[in-house]
Amino acid sequence: MSGSENEFDPEGYRGPLRDRLLKGKIRTWSKVSVKKGDATYEGLLLPRSQHTDDNYITLKVDTGYNLGILIDEETIITEIGYQKGIYQLPHVDVQFKEELPNVTLLGTGGTVASRLDYRTGAVLPAFTPEELFSAVPELTSTVNLTPKTLYQILSENFQPEYWVKTAEAIGREIEQGANGIIIGHGTDTMCVTGCALSYFLRNLPVPVVLVGSQRSSDRPSSDGPRNILFAANLAGHQDFAEVAICMHGSSSDSYNLIHRATRCRKMHSARRDTFRTLSDIPLGKIDESGVTWFKDDISPRKPIDDFYVDTKIDTRVGMLYFYPGMNPDMLNSMVDLGYHGVVIIGTGLAHVGTDVYPALERCQEEEIPVVMVVEPLYGFAQLRVYETGRDMLARGVIEGENMLPSAAYTKLIWTLGHTRDLEEVKKIMLTPIAGEITNRESPRGFMILQGIEKGIENILKHL
Repeated sequence: MSGSENEFDPEGYRGPLRDRLLKGKIRTWSKVSVKKGDATYEGLLLPRSQHTDDNYITLKVDTGYNLGILIDEETIITEIGYQKGIYQLPHVDVQFKEELPNVTLLGTGGTVASRLDYRTGAVLPAFTPEELFSAVPELTSTVNLTPKTLYQILSENFQPEYWVKTAEAIGREIEQGANGIIIGHGTDTMCVTGCALSYFLRNLPVPVVLVGSQRSSDRPSSDGPRNILFAANLAGHQDFAEVAICMHGSSSDSYNLIHRATRCRKMHSARRDTFRTLSDIPLGKIDESGVTWFKDDISPRKPIDDFYVDTKIDTRVGMLYFYPGMNPDMLNSMVDLGYHGVVIIGTGLAHVGTDVYPALERCQEEEIPVVMVVEPLYGFAQLRVYETGRDMLARGVIEGENMLPSAAYTKLIWTLGHTRDLEEVKKIMLTPIAGEITNRESPRGFMILQGIEKGIENILKHL
């Protein structure tokens, strides 16, 4: 490639489209006009990911959003301006303030505080002080925040050993005097990590708040900065000491909800208000005016004396989702492979088909605990209502009460790390430890609009 071509190198573009941009001396980061049929688009020509389709260009338009445009032979691309972008963040001189609480932000990945790598299209964690405080300058007047990176991984790549390392890191920070902990985490498995930490961190003396972002940092609708600011308020200033999740409570930026981790689930793949407390109500909400607590059983801050980290686990635990037609060999194979425990998500009141009974009997004979939870997510496993449920109890199945699948799965991993005795396993699994089991379901615990809230007809008419 010649020097002149290198000067106009359209980063990330490939094939005929790259050749066309080179020929027209159209550079990335230039302002371009794209005429396609009767439509004309103007915006900043962004570098593209090296792994995406080679027939599109990407523009950042004036609204702040990225726009992908399919380029054909009739499309006219014209450079109308150019200014090389400088993306070095300014140095931020953050002063320690005696009057502010000390909070540690442990980064594991995700987009709660992030920057966009236009070379690959990836959103990268932003955990230097410059990056964090440039993204959320209000943090400097809220808490003394110390960011530390534990991992930089996608949340779907979290393994149980990462839960252990995260809990141990939290323990060290608390012992060194942190007044609160924030965990920056990808939203996809945030609830699973939150459940595990809820069992590992015994007699927790300060808040541990998991937070993430549904929208990446290059989008005007990014929820990361607001989420992390509210999480800092909770971790540094509020009188509670539980593992909680703090994320948007509505599709706007009006408030965040505070969820007990063991009762929380991600309910939508893309919405900013994706997290919901199930079979209960959130602990509270936080907005610009402060915190409103909804529940009266919240654990307050306490001295550190009795705090300890208990990370004894047995990772030989699997989870099955029962469905009509499921072959029992799926459960049999787990026995054959040496699994020590299984959580099954069952239909209705937590049932499986009768053809699975022989596999349940195998588990009973091999002393492998099987915990049943309900597929509907709301409500309790109740195996004494129908004959099929009583037949399952006779085969050693443990009713999982109203534990969510993530709560039951992580609890069984933690329980089996302490004992393989079936009676002890059953006793621990059915004993509430961190709000994963409630005594009953409040009438307000099933709030999904239809048929419950007043004025639902008018609400639905205007959707």
